[in-house]
Amino acid sequence: MQGFSTLDWIVIATYFVLIGALALWVMTRKQQNTEDYFLAGRNLGWFVVGASIFASNIGSEHIVGLAGAGAGGKIPMLIYELHAWLVITLGWVFLPFYIRSGVFTMPEFLERRFSSGTRWFLSLFSLIAYVLTKVSVTVYAGGIVIASMLNIDFWFGALLTVVLTGIYTITGGMRAVVYTEALQTIVLVIGAATLTFIGLDSVGGWEGMRQSLEPGYLNMWRPRTDPDFPWPSLVITSSIVGIWYWCTDQYIVQRVLAAKNIKEGRRGTIFGGFLKLLPVFLFLIPGVVALALKNKGELSWDTPDQAFAALLMNKMPSGLRGLVAAGLMAALMSSLASVFNSCSTLFTVDVYKKLKPETNEKDLLKIGRWATGVVVILGIAWIPIMQNISGVLYEYLQSVQSYIAPPITAVFLLGIFYKRINSKGAIITLVTGMGVAFVRIGLELAIDSLEPGTILHTIGSINFLSFAAWFFLFCVILCLTVSWLSPAPSESQIQGLTFGSLSEEQKQSNRASYNFWDVALSLAVIAIVVFVMVSFAG
Repeated sequence: MQGFSTLDWIVIATYFVLIGALALWVMTRKQQNTEDYFLAGRNLGWFVVGASIFASNIGSEHIVGLAGAGAGGKIPMLIYELHAWLVITLGWVFLPFYIRSGVFTMPEFLERRFSSGTRWFLSLFSLIAYVLTKVSVTVYAGGIVIASMLNIDFWFGALLTVVLTGIYTITGGMRAVVYTEALQTIVLVIGAATLTFIGLDSVGGWEGMRQSLEPGYLNMWRPRTDPDFPWPSLVITSSIVGIWYWCTDQYIVQRVLAAKNIKEGRRGTIFGGFLKLLPVFLFLIPGVVALALKNKGELSWDTPDQAFAALLMNKMPSGLRGLVAAGLMAALMSSLASVFNSCSTLFTVDVYKKLKPETNEKDLLKIGRWATGVVVILGIAWIPIMQNISGVLYEYLQSVQSYIAPPITAVFLLGIFYKRINSKGAIITLVTGMGVAFVRIGLELAIDSLEPGTILHTIGSINFLSFAAWFFLFCVILCLTVSWLSPAPSESQIQGLTFGSLSEEQKQSNRASYNFWDVALSLAVIAIVVFVMVSFAG
């Protein structure tokens, strides 16, 4: 594998100087209270909102994991990258309720709709989920990227990423995070697109790539009986996870909550939807190209997770190689910065402030910064354990999310679409769902020690996609049943927070927040998603 040239190092250094200068400039803006620090003063326009959504989503799990999925025969996993239609669903369906309620966090929204118990639960549940997925995966993959590119020890690379990102997040707040993400998005898209074109050219174009692979390798639709990716379960579960991640998760929704108004927030999600279409071509295809080149004997790597870095270091010309490398390192740092900021927001607003409501704004900001350190340590500690769950990083992320998402998705969907759902139904569904999720994760970790044919072995070994689909149905039935068997929620709990309780004035306000082009561009996103799905059907 080639190393960086002097020109590459100059490009990397220049890029980080620019990012640092932008961050410093943003930090000179006011940060007088929690709204400034956690939501950038609720004053962001559509471009920054959309770019921030994309940059927050595109972390090292995409750089390493999605390319690894392409190189490791996990093509069906690209369905998770076709969730651009769910990004715009956030803007069209969920955002008006969030903005209208004036909340900082998703647990706070559940308190408005249900009860303080649901807020407490989701706050703690989300913090645990971030450790299990976002923090640990991003640190792990960041270590792989930096170790591969800079030729240093994995753990040193992971810790270096965490330390630099921690400093960046603690000092800058939400405003620094989103503005630097906007710049990083531009650089990352340009750099990764260049790598994709150069990679395809080196393998003889799209047809040359297909001919270097096994027949049917690029088919994302597997038979219903496929042991790994049965297509009905894949479609259902990926949609469940997508709704949770894109429409109800603090990590993403926090960016939209920082918009000036519903119109800017919705347009930000439409722009983010278009950007979300890019990872298939920016990361998965380079992984497939790397495999094709390996089959030809022109490239070498030990594991699929190393495919992207191997292609970058061996096929990208000097200078451009440094630009892409800088963009990738900055992207994984921005992804970590986003989750650190979200963790700080959840702990500070939903936990500490609830326990000590008299705390002043200055002390709340200090508490949020300290909370970040604890989350980082827990994320690093989980890395060795998560490697036992799945050999491919991206599949690990989707499997754990598939266990976390069903109860939360069920409660949010039913809570917004059906006003009869009450707090008892919501909290029982969330608590029971968490128990089932952790039992499944525990059984999956201990599967080798369980006797085949037993109930525990069956529960632990059933395909994770099929398990999650049935799990979601169970959560929906549980939430409905408990709500029907207990008193209906009061009018104050549902007014303006469900589709069945909107006033005529609120409906008119919603209609006034979009125009023809908003609708047309949203339909264009959906059309492109369908086209890609059809294109990978053979």
